[in-house]
Amino acid sequence: MAAFALEEFLIPSTILDGGVTGVSMILNKLSGISVSIFIIVLNIPFLIIGFKQIGVRFLIRGIYGMALFSVMLEVFSGMGNVTEVELLAVVFGGLILGAGVGLVLKSGGCLDGTEIVALLVSKKTSFSTGQVILFINIVIYGAAGLLFGWDRALYSLLTYFITFKVIDVVEEGMERAKAVMIITDEGQSISDNLYKRLGRTCTLLEGEGLVSGKKVVLYCVITRVELSELKSIVRESDTSAFVTVTDVSEIIGNHIKRRDEDLVSKMDTNV
Repeated sequence: MAAFALEEFLIPSTILDGGVTGVSMILNKLSGISVSIFIIVLNIPFLIIGFKQIGVRFLIRGIYGMALFSVMLEVFSGMGNVTEVELLAVVFGGLILGAGVGLVLKSGGCLDGTEIVALLVSKKTSFSTGQVILFINIVIYGAAGLLFGWDRALYSLLTYFITFKVIDVVEEGMERAKAVMIITDEGQSISDNLYKRLGRTCTLLEGEGLVSGKKVVLYCVITRVELSELKSIVRESDTSAFVTVTDVSEIIGNHIKRRDEDLVSKMDTNV
């Protein structure tokens, strides 16, 4: 997917990816040598650094991913580009590239050594990995602007933001957590239904509204695909309930959805 996006959308329109791939695309435009060759050669030092810092499993996955990426670039290079419209190339190239790279990262692989450098720099400085990668890419896009025109640099930067967002969605997937707080008069009913229908337990807190008086506050963490069902449960149990939903960036501790056999055991005990 990543190779298809590059060869069929981005490279024909001189729209650059970031990192080593972006540098390889610039060198390809200047020398005529294949992008795949530059990707392999330029990534070798980063693979060595990654092997020393992360281990042999990273090295094996990195070599496999980059080799397959390079092969597929050659496969797609002989095909005609999908569109001549630059905006379409930016949008769909960014979407497909982000999906491909996201799947690689989710599987523990790597297509670009820039991520390794960013990880090492972030450990020794106050900058995050994302900030380091963004800085590196801005330098690359600046060079592209000087060589190919500033419109190419701006198109490339827009592609980067689309790709970055899609990678985030693919990596976290539909299992991204949501924290839900429910203020209600029917706390027991809602919590029971959440457990029966979603297998999620809640933390029950006591609250008091300035006007509404004593309330039960339920707090639970669910995935985004479960959010619609949770809303239905709340509406069925208490139409006056007040619900807030927020994104959860990280969960620390044992937050595991109960297994079906656990639910059956608990229901049998209650009976």
